[in-house]
Amino acid sequence: MTTNSELLTTPNPDTPDGLGGTTAAGEGARVDERSLSLGALIWRRFRAHKLALIGGIVLIILIIAAVAAPLLSPYSPDRGDFSAFSVAPNGAHWLGTDANGRDVLTRILYGGRVSLLIGFSAMLTSIIVGTTLGSIAGYFGGWVDNIVMRVTDMVLSFPLYLLLFVLSAFIANAQGVQNLLLIVLVLVSVNWVFIARLVRGEFLSLKEREFTQAAHAIGAPAHRIILRHLLPNAIAPIVVNATLLVGQVIILESVLSFFGFGVQPPTSSWGSMLADGQAYQADAPWMTIYPGLAILITVLSVNLLGDGLRDALDPFSTKSNK
Repeated sequence: MTTNSELLTTPNPDTPDGLGGTTAAGEGARVDERSLSLGALIWRRFRAHKLALIGGIVLIILIIAAVAAPLLSPYSPDRGDFSAFSVAPNGAHWLGTDANGRDVLTRILYGGRVSLLIGFSAMLTSIIVGTTLGSIAGYFGGWVDNIVMRVTDMVLSFPLYLLLFVLSAFIANAQGVQNLLLIVLVLVSVNWVFIARLVRGEFLSLKEREFTQAAHAIGAPAHRIILRHLLPNAIAPIVVNATLLVGQVIILESVLSFFGFGVQPPTSSWGSMLADGQAYQADAPWMTIYPGLAILITVLSVNLLGDGLRDALDPFSTKSNK
């Protein structure tokens, strides 16, 4: 995609030496961009980021595959085939079977439900908690800001994985939905601080702007200024970081499950599949390769999507202007 300066100086081949005007396509593109709404302009910038589009499409496919797992696989994720222990990939089992005769592809599809559900749930909760506390701290300042920031500093002072393991030790005996809910809460407890510090920084800058001072002058209440004036102007970095947070949470959940602190049997996740297959890497490497690839592809797709959203939402981004 050409830059704005190129649109203004593209020579017309119908004039001598390329002088005498710009191409109709260039002027049309420049005028059209000025007439676009904010949403359309953001979509146009995002659409120009090919890798982000690919990442978004792959992520959608993964979500659809996880939701439609019963339709895509005839096998049960928990019941094994006693005649097919640790079978290599073949026509009946495309990604092979594990040590209990369970189809690996089926378990990846069902495990994707758990990993993606935890990832998006922890992300949304972290965004809500972090944005709320960061907004209050950034807008009101004073002792409120000091309390919120000291709590975030305390959380950040602990080594991340050590803190996760300590918190997860209290939920190791939980099962089913309770286990998943507690895992989400543990992941939220270590991730909300990043969003809170981000939002606080944005609010500290925005509350000094003219539109905020004007809202103060006409007597607008604090909640209205926060919700109608400050938060909408801080939404771009929040959206970008929310996208990237999904990948981070999926990795953290996989680490917890790998070490036995996360999702408990019989529920499967990609991390627990890695833990189950580590003892068979020499004889049945497919038991760990394919769950690892699922994690890699998902996290890469989310990061590419976040990179594209950052360029699309940032008006000063050099990439979004190319």
